[in-house]
This record gives sequence, C-alpha cells and structure tokens, in this order.
Amino acid sequence: MNNELLSIGGIYLVTLVLALPLGAYLARVFRGEKNLLDFMRPVENGIYRLSGIDARREMTWQQHMVALLTINLVWFLLAMLVLCTQGSLPLNPDGNPSMSPDLAFNTAISFLVNCNLQHYSGESGLSYLSQIVVITFLQFVSAATGIAAAVVVFNALQTRTTEKLGNFYDYFVKSLTRLLLPGSLLIALILAFNGTPMTLQGKQELISLQGDSVAVSRGPVAAMVAIKELGTNGGGFYGANSAHPLENPNFLTNAVENIALVIIPIAMVFALGFYLKRRKLAYMIFGVMTVGFVALLAPTVYYEMHGNPAIAKLGVDQALGAMEGKEIRLGAAASAYWSITNTIISCGSVNSMHDSFMPISGMSQMLGMMTNAFYGGCGVGLLNFFAYLIIAVFIAGLMVGRTPELLGKKIEAREMKIAVIVTLLHPLLILAGTALTAHLYASNPTEYSGWLANPGYHGFSEMLYEFTSASANNGSGFEGLGDNTPWWNISTGVVLLLARFLPIVGPVAIAGLLARKKYVPESAGTLPADTATFGVMVLAVIVIIAALAFFPALALGPLAEHFSLY
Repeated sequence: MNNELLSIGGIYLVTLVLALPLGAYLARVFRGEKNLLDFMRPVENGIYRLSGIDARREMTWQQHMVALLTINLVWFLLAMLVLCTQGSLPLNPDGNPSMSPDLAFNTAISFLVNCNLQHYSGESGLSYLSQIVVITFLQFVSAATGIAAAVVVFNALQTRTTEKLGNFYDYFVKSLTRLLLPGSLLIALILAFNGTPMTLQGKQELISLQGDSVAVSRGPVAAMVAIKELGTNGGGFYGANSAHPLENPNFLTNAVENIALVIIPIAMVFALGFYLKRRKLAYMIFGVMTVGFVALLAPTVYYEMHGNPAIAKLGVDQALGAMEGKEIRLGAAASAYWSITNTIISCGSVNSMHDSFMPISGMSQMLGMMTNAFYGGCGVGLLNFFAYLIIAVFIAGLMVGRTPELLGKKIEAREMKIAVIVTLLHPLLILAGTALTAHLYASNPTEYSGWLANPGYHGFSEMLYEFTSASANNGSGFEGLGDNTPWWNISTGVVLLLARFLPIVGPVAIAGLLARKKYVPESAGTLPADTATFGVMVLAVIVIIAALAFFPALALGPLAEHFSLY
C-alpha cells in the first residue's frame, strides 16, 4: 500500500518538476522571445506562405474568434466526409465499415472539441485512414486551438490599453510546432520501445496459451496515444483505452502517459505568470486548483484501496483494493490517481473502467468535470478558471467596498454578465440533458431498455456521467451505458458544441473588453488578486456555483448508491 501511494506521489512530483520550466518556455514562445525550438521557424513560415496567412497581422478578439470558428467548421466537414465513407477508402486492412451519419456526427464533433467521447470501439469502428486523418489530426489541432485561445487572454491581461491581441494563427501554429509535435514524438518513441504497436499492417493471428487462435488488432497506435495524452484528448485507439496492454504496456508507460496528460494544463498556469510577469498570481491559481484536485483525489484513493464491501461479503479477498474493472499490473492506487487526473482536465482517457469504481469515487470523478476548473484542458482550463476569477473579483470588491478590478482593469456589468452566463451554461447543459433522458427512459423503459445495464441509482449515475463528460469536453464514460443510439449521439453532440465554443468565446470576449479599458495602477484601494485570502474566495465561488448546483443530482445517483452499499 505504501509503495502504491509513493508511486502516485512520485508521478505528481515529476509532473510539477517538468511543468514549471515548461511554463517558462511557453511564455518565451508566445512572447516571441528566443527559445530552444527557433529552428522550427522556417517550417512555420512555410505553413503561413502555403496558407496565405500574414502571421504578423494583429487581430481584435472578434477576429480571433472568427478565425477559430471558421477553421473548426472546415475540420468538422472534413471529418464527417471521411468517417461516413471510410469503408470505401484505402488504409482499411481489417475491412471496418463506414459510420452511420449520427455516429459520424457525434465522433467528428467529439474530436473537434477535444472531448473524444467514443460511442464506438476504436479497433473495430475506425479504419487506419480515419485514425490518422480524422482522429489523430483533430487531437493535435483541437489542443492547439485551446492553447491559442488562452494566449489571447494572456495578451489582453497585460498592463496596456489596446484592441489588438496578437495573431490567432501564429499562436496556433506555434502550439503545434514548438510544443505538441516534439512532445508527442518523444512520448511515442517511449511507447513504441515499450511494446505499443506502430504499423499500418492489419490484425495479427496469434495462438494463445490455451491454444486458441486470436486476431490481435494493430495499427499506428503509439503516435495516436502520444497526442491523446499530451493534448488532453483522451480517445483511445482501442476500445479499452489505456487499460489495453498494447496501449499502456507497463508501469513506466502508465507513468509517462499520466505525466503527459496533465503537464500542459499545469504548465499553462505557470506560463501565465511568466508571460504577465506576475508569478504570485500564477501560484495563487495553481494553489486553488491543487486544493480542488487533492480534495477529489483523497477520497477516491481511499475507497479504491479499501475494497468493495459487497464483494468482501462474498468471501473475496479485498487486500489489493477494489480491483473490479482495474488492471492488476497497475493496481488500485494508480488507477484511482489516473481517474481523477483525467476528470479534472478535459482528457478522459482511462486505465480502468470508471463504471466499476466505488460510488464516492464516481462522484469525485463527476465533480472534477462539474467544476471543470481544476487544471482543465489545454488552454481551456485557464479560460474556465478565468470566468470564476471575474465573478470572485466582482463579489469580493462589493463585499469590502472597493471597485472590482483585475490587474488594473475595472470589472463592470458587461464582463460580469458574460462570466455568469459561461459558468451557468455548464450545469444547465448537464442537468437539462440528464433530466430529458431520464424522462424518456422512465416514460418508456421497454423501448429504451438497451440504454442501461444497471437500472436504479447507478443507472441514473451513468446518464448523469455521460452528459457531464460531454459538457466538460472530457470523453470518459460509465461504460454500462448503451450510448451508440441516435438520441445519445445527437444530444451529446449538441452539448459538445455548446460546451466547447461558448466557454471559449465568453472568456476571450471578457479579455477583449478588459484590454480596451484604461489601465489603472494598483493603489491602497486595490483588491489584490494574488493572495491566499483571495484564493480562498475563488475556491468558495467555484464550490458554490459549480459543485452545489449538482448536489440534488448527485444525491439521486452516487450518494444514494453509496449509502445503499454501506
């Protein structure tokens, strides 16, 4: 037990040690300062010339958003075309069929928005062409999109008055060439040398120890898994995701993947501090996020390591913990740690089955996605936190009788309204989607019997988790849910779109409005936003607005299941 706890503590420590210099590096990259990968500039300039882009032209926040939304629309149409016709296209050695329109709609949107909600099994649902041209490609560009949007906010928070906030395409391309591509190459090499397949050949026939003939799926797995984790995407090449021994062969690859999936979200927090030369602000944000992370991690590790009392009553030894749905090569603690790191950020890759976790653990996973502000995904985690930050500044300013200001810019009604809309959209999408689905199921359980393998408290949790995962752009699921149906594909697809782009447009709009305002130097009357006291205020706002909004739904699902079990 102690070794397991030390191992997850070591993984987190290594993550922090790497994230701090990475944050400083990213600040230099996006400020246009000299850095280690300046030799990539000719490649970047070639991309700009080929695309007809002037990367030196500064954009307003509206122009940034037009560029972001337009290029995402093009990617969506490309993804739909390939997925709906993959059965007739090359690089399909296993003969996998084309997707139905509703499943292609859900899959294209899911990977476009960095969610990777998979209503199919990777090795049987996609051709190699789709895995490369659609899935892997979107995993790169969706992560770069979030990072570029965050850098626009960085620019807006500087001590100046301007409407020009850099160039979206410059930030986007540098996110790829200076971060995601080299990082993914390194991770893919580690995975390939540890046994993860990297080939375009089809299934390989093997004879098992029992003498059975087994067709083992292969493919360009290592490359896809690398960006799956580094880009906080989460969609696995195999249906079992990183619980599959070829996608995550051993403890080393488990640690590398776990570090990769959370390093950029943490590094982006530090990058904010370096970029604005306000490191205390970054440390405050990091502290709030870490407190939230630990608060969700602790009960999950505890319950998973202490086993399942229902299984213990059957006489099954629980010394190794609650091992249902977990890989013995990884253990309960590493599985619990992975489950929380993946749900506080918008990754959603799994090394164990969340549907089999203890009820309180499942609730912690959902709360990580419901708050959606503890580290978060590539770039978008900071955007979500920024909305809470605006609300906290406004409330704290009113409480102490000071003008609400953030970094020398006044927070007024327009910024506050946008922040409130963004933060309330998330619970609205989750709760409304779950309520509609529960009504459909309750009104005709025979018609929709294929949805739930576990009716009752846990069945409600499965539906709640699915919409929570979609709205948080996470992608993991309680896999007892039969989700490849027109209702689930279309409803979650709509949620994915709204929950991705409105929370990007909102914070960028706030940042753009603040950038136009006159900078007011800090004085004795300024409320400092980089103190521990203010950090407590921000955490309270997150808990009150986000967590408490979901308490009735959680009481009907995981809490009710917990008390029935114990």
